[in-house]
Amino acid sequence: MKEQKILISACLIGENVKYDGGHNALHSEIIHRWKEEGLLVPLCPEVLGGLSVPRPTCEVIKGTNKVICKTGEDVSLAFEKGATESLKIAKEEGVCMAILKARSPSCGKDVIYDGTFTSTKVEDSGITCKLLQESGIPVFSEEELALAYAFWKSKGN
Repeated sequence: MKEQKILISACLIGENVKYDGGHNALHSEIIHRWKEEGLLVPLCPEVLGGLSVPRPTCEVIKGTNKVICKTGEDVSLAFEKGATESLKIAKEEGVCMAILKARSPSCGKDVIYDGTFTSTKVEDSGITCKLLQESGIPVFSEEELALAYAFWKSKGN
C-alpha cells in the first residue's frame, strides 16, 4: 500500500514564505523522513491567495472571518482564495492530514491572534485550517507533531 501524503505549511520545511520573508523550519527527524520520501505537499495559503513575500502582519478579527493587515488593509478575499486553493490541492493530492503553522491567521489551529495587533491570543483557528477541517481533513499544528505521526501511522502508513 502506498503511504498517504501530508499537507504541510511550506514555512515549516524551510521555504521563505513567512510574512517577514523568513521561515519556521522544523528540525524533526520525521519531517525530514517524510520530505525525503516525497510524502509532503508544501504550500502557503497566503501566497496561493496572491499575497506577497514579505507582506504586512495580518490577523483575523475576533469572532469573524475578516482578515486585516496591520496597515488596516482588508485581505479577507486573499485569505479565502488561499484557503480554497489549499483545499483543492489537498484533494488533488489525496492527503490524509495537514500539519499547519500554529497561531497563523491562515494555518493556526485552535489559537490565533485576535486582530488587535497586541499579541492577544484567542481560541479560534485560521481561515485555511477551518476550511480543511470542515472538509474532513484532520489538522495538526507543528506543536502536535507526535499526535500527527500517531494519526498517520493509524492510517496504515
